[in-house]
Amino acid sequence: MNIKPLFDKVVVKKVESEETTKSGIVLLAKDQEKPQMAEIIAVGPGGVIDGNEVKMVVKVGDKVLYSKYAGSEFKIDGQEVTIMRQSDVLAILE
Repeated sequence: MNIKPLFDKVVVKKVESEETTKSGIVLLAKDQEKPQMAEIIAVGPGGVIDGNEVKMVVKVGDKVLYSKYAGSEFKIDGQEVTIMRQSDVLAILE
């Protein structure tokens, strides 16, 4: 199934969090931090939002950092994705 976000929304797939520390200690699932790094898999067209012109800066394939409690999580075709506003993206990793 293809997903096409509307307005200034982006769809991201979380990058897996580390399961071991740098020193080799294995972390339990409950001790792992919620990942705040993701890959953009779909981008909305932008446009006029609340009277302001919004230009989409992110593109499909970008790796980004986002706010901790940003967006809404969904399961689509067995894959967990998050849909959020572009303004919830804090940085693009290069």
